[in-house]
Amino acid sequence: MKKSLDLPKLYFVLVIVATCIVYSNHFYNAFHFDDSHTIETNLYIRSLKNIPMFFKDATTFSTLPANQAYRPVVTTSLAIDYWLGNGYNLFYFHLLTFIFYLLQGVLMLFFFRKIFDIAYKHTWNYYIALIAVAWYLVHPAMAETVNYIIARSDTQSTFFVILAFVLYAYSSFCRKTFLYLLPIVLGTLAKPTSVMFAPILFFYIAFFEKNMSIADFFKKSQFKQTLNIVLKVLPALVVCALLYLWVDKFTPKTWEAGGNSPWLYLITQPFVITYYFGTLFLPIHLSADTDWQLLANIWDIRFVIGMFFILVMLVLAFVFSRKPSTRPISFGIVWFFLALVPSSSIIPLGEVMNDHRMFFPFVGLIMSVVWSVALILMKNATFYEKNSMVILSVVAVILVVYGIGTYQRNKVWKTEESLWYDVTVKSPKNYRGLMNYGLSQMAKGEYATADRYFTAALVGLPSYSTLHINLGVLKDAQGDKATAEIYFKNAMAYNSTNADSYYFYSRFLAKYYRFDEAIPLLLRALEISPAYLASRELLMKIYDSRQEYDKLEQLAESTLQLAPDNAEAQKYRESAQKKQNSLSIELEQIKQNPSAEKYLGLSFSYYQMKQYQQSIDIALEAIKLEPDYAQAYNNIGSAYNELKQYDKAIPYLKKALALKPDFQLAKNNLILAEGSSGMSDGKIASGVQEQLSAEAYLTLSLTYFNQQKFKECIDACRKALKLKPDYDLAYNNICAAYNQLQEWDKAIVAGEKGLKINPTNALLRGNLAAAYKGKNK
Repeated sequence: MKKSLDLPKLYFVLVIVATCIVYSNHFYNAFHFDDSHTIETNLYIRSLKNIPMFFKDATTFSTLPANQAYRPVVTTSLAIDYWLGNGYNLFYFHLLTFIFYLLQGVLMLFFFRKIFDIAYKHTWNYYIALIAVAWYLVHPAMAETVNYIIARSDTQSTFFVILAFVLYAYSSFCRKTFLYLLPIVLGTLAKPTSVMFAPILFFYIAFFEKNMSIADFFKKSQFKQTLNIVLKVLPALVVCALLYLWVDKFTPKTWEAGGNSPWLYLITQPFVITYYFGTLFLPIHLSADTDWQLLANIWDIRFVIGMFFILVMLVLAFVFSRKPSTRPISFGIVWFFLALVPSSSIIPLGEVMNDHRMFFPFVGLIMSVVWSVALILMKNATFYEKNSMVILSVVAVILVVYGIGTYQRNKVWKTEESLWYDVTVKSPKNYRGLMNYGLSQMAKGEYATADRYFTAALVGLPSYSTLHINLGVLKDAQGDKATAEIYFKNAMAYNSTNADSYYFYSRFLAKYYRFDEAIPLLLRALEISPAYLASRELLMKIYDSRQEYDKLEQLAESTLQLAPDNAEAQKYRESAQKKQNSLSIELEQIKQNPSAEKYLGLSFSYYQMKQYQQSIDIALEAIKLEPDYAQAYNNIGSAYNELKQYDKAIPYLKKALALKPDFQLAKNNLILAEGSSGMSDGKIASGVQEQLSAEAYLTLSLTYFNQQKFKECIDACRKALKLKPDYDLAYNNICAAYNQLQEWDKAIVAGEKGLKINPTNALLRGNLAAAYKGKNK
């Protein structure tokens, strides 16, 4: 007796162990696809303190506005993963998903057993339920969800739906107090598909509590009974409807389903559903990103096949609902179709079909198929007894084959390269797949291969901003900066709400010290996606290099509020505070022993740190001590120029020249101010072009160089050369500026021209040597 009691537990343990073995090679599989913007670049998940925010603000879900869905339970679980792993430890991100998966299998065992016992009481029911669970757990199609970390929205929502059914089926207390609806709340906050619990519950009550068939719904004699079921399901319907409205309310307006035509999407789904059904038996075409396209019209043979399949399945559901013993078959079919409603109806999603969408529907479909076979065997017990070993061996072999398939599928998900190569083979017309495989090749330094795949992808996705970003990165890596910049600008033009477009172009600009252009783009990226950590870190780096410590401190502080353990932000905050404090201390020391020269030196320090208003205030203190201090007036005028307050700059600069008529720097600043007053930024250069001498342009170029405005420095030098073609000092400044931009060939050309004019220019010789060194390196 004891032996027989232990067998069910033993078989259950074997199923769990087998599942663990099948998935033993998946725990360190890489982040893929949407994991990048929901996990890797999502600053919010890096602190558990942000968890309350997840339930109030859906923008915390993703750094991409178009993907910012309201799924706070998912984001919370990701934050827990990050905390457990002390960072992006892949093991912990896979562990939580897998635990939910195993627990779901346990719940499915209880749920299936309950349904089977109601339908047809038999001693085999436990083992039948266990076989169904085992098939589900080792099925390769499930690997598409289990391996894809952000797809845990499917595992969590499905888990909570089954938990709700188990609570409803096994606990009268939960039914009376409606506690069985609590898992549905959590499930919907993981993914809205959980609201399909309500219509599925309707059929569960009808089939297994009220002993009704689908045909009974249309009988007058059963009207009260049907109404009674509706009333019983009403609390679930109300809760699910309210939850759906709640999710819709908190979903940002920027979220996009991704699809276009609801009608074309709808007529394509019958064949997609047929494919899903076939995949249950032959999961040999699994692809992380398929190349399926919308059908053009209903005259397509695939639409006819799909509609015929659906009609046959609905007829089977209708027929099998007549007898209690066959109702699990009907219920499984109904579950399959209702679970597909959110993804296979009138809501056009970005992908026509996706393999991870089978996760929820297959719970019902597997129950239906396994019970169909089991019912035949139970009704033919003699046949089973004679061939039991053969039958059980066949079942075991089938499960092993599916398990091997899942183990192999896990290998495909191992890296970006392995996953997207598989996509290019199975879905050769998926241009996004071609791009992603090309991206994996670019990461390896295989630029020619990456270029080939990117170019192929561009044929099908000419306006895809992410592809243009990748092309920009590739062209820059290949040394084609001009083409790279075109692609980066294309990316921003094609998708102005994609923070990636602004970040990667900013990174390109910052690489060549074009900080003035990079900063507004990074600020735009953070406006779109405040949690975009890469944008924050790059902007902090730029502020630090430009000595803009006040802005650096503010940015570092806001970053630490979102991610308290961010080492980069901590470092920059400490650096900025240290510099700011040193200037404050210096100011206090000057106040104790004031002098105009000390105030001017401090004013210049603030000027270098781009804190122009502070620079002005300190220079005014110098003027109080020495009213005729021309350098202080010039500093104030120059600071007002940087603030683009040219009208305020002019009187101070005129005062500087009145005190010191030969003050060339003040002359340059005055010409810049007078030429720019009342003009747009784009006309500044033309406003001063006719007023400066070659020497003045050279001085202006030095000013730009010191401000790290290297392109402006070069432009000023070229204007100097128009006035004085043999000006070797202008060529020197051009060479130095191109060195800073790492445009070595242009630096070399300028340096050699300058040395032909003046071979004794030691400074130019040094800059030319630096250019050659940079090019060779």
